[in-house]
Amino acid sequence: MLERLFRLHSHGTTVRTEILAGCTTFLTAAYIIFVNPNILAAAGMDAPALTTVTCLVAALATLLIALWANAPLMMAPGMGLNAFFTYSLVIGHNIPWQTALGVVFLSGCVFLLLTWLGVRERMVRAIPTSLRLAAGVGIGLFIAFIGLKNLGLIVHDSNVLVRLGPFTMQALFGLGGLLLAVLLERRRIRGALLIAILATTVAGMLAGLGPWPTGLIALPPSPAPIAFQLDIVSALSIGLWSSIFSFMFIDLFDSLGTMLAVCREAGMVDKQGELINLPRMLTADAIATVCGALLGTSTTTTYIESASGVAQGGRTGLTGVTTALCFLSAAFFSPLIAVVPAFATAPALIVVGIFMLRGIGQLDFYDLSEALPAFLTILLMPLTFSIATGLAFGFVSYVLLRLFSGRARECDPYLIGAALLSAVSLAF
Repeated sequence: MLERLFRLHSHGTTVRTEILAGCTTFLTAAYIIFVNPNILAAAGMDAPALTTVTCLVAALATLLIALWANAPLMMAPGMGLNAFFTYSLVIGHNIPWQTALGVVFLSGCVFLLLTWLGVRERMVRAIPTSLRLAAGVGIGLFIAFIGLKNLGLIVHDSNVLVRLGPFTMQALFGLGGLLLAVLLERRRIRGALLIAILATTVAGMLAGLGPWPTGLIALPPSPAPIAFQLDIVSALSIGLWSSIFSFMFIDLFDSLGTMLAVCREAGMVDKQGELINLPRMLTADAIATVCGALLGTSTTTTYIESASGVAQGGRTGLTGVTTALCFLSAAFFSPLIAVVPAFATAPALIVVGIFMLRGIGQLDFYDLSEALPAFLTILLMPLTFSIATGLAFGFVSYVLLRLFSGRARECDPYLIGAALLSAVSLAF
């Protein structure tokens, strides 16, 4: 049955190889089980329910893309997008988390509609490479900034906005976890971030900085406090249009970039070099975001950590099915997950931020017409605590520079439309 469903022989793989690959992907990306509830709980959402929803959404989304597209990919609530949800929308715009979930739902619906209409490829071509790279770099800085804030190393100052915070025991243990994570990553240890989170948590418990778990295994907490609580009507406010677009834009390029990199490595290309089942994979990504918002979490996206499973030999959807089953099993370890403190997950945020900075070397800072929009995008994301603001300034400045330098023809109509939408949103 597995052979008929996943065509293992034609992909040059075995059941054993696929299962090992799926477990490898899970270990590499399992940190999201701790980090996502920690970030979204700051928006006022129920932390135990978030743990269950994170595991459930990751499992269901990964199963969808595994069974429908036969791809060795993993999906879960996206890093950066969850921070955008909490710190930019809920805290920054002072809106209820229910409305923010409505924004995520609408962005998924727009993404799904564009996928069905075949517009997504045109959008990919419309956004200049410099802005795509800058978006990733800016999000990386944003995530790392939040990680340092969670450690207490960056604190508010009424005179100079922010300053260095005190070196508390929590901060020192978090820095130790960061050092451990980097050393493990350098040695290419599987599950490096997960190991660092768990080690920091245990060290904090031994030092009396956190409670010990009340048990090991329990039924998953009910998702009822956050499931189906989204407010779609309030999310239609014109001031939130840019946020809807930002979620959709980031999910599109994040997922597409991951799919291109991982699936090519897995040999999922036809004779023309095009990805096999790409429309199905993108549709699955959009459906996962819509369903994730209904269940109560931020945008779901495809994880680059899927590459670890492919490197282990994963070539089919059986890898994803294995990863999904691991996430479902993890939901029963909620007593352990509940005691993981913010200073233990902060190192993961910082390391993921470092990973996302890698694209900065491909930006041309000698051409100011390319450099200024990229610079504004990168700088304003962490400084304004808003991914949408950074993207908006990037789009608007790019189009204006081309317009006033007589190079308007270089701007795709879709890019001009994005800039106009951004300008309207900034005005409101």
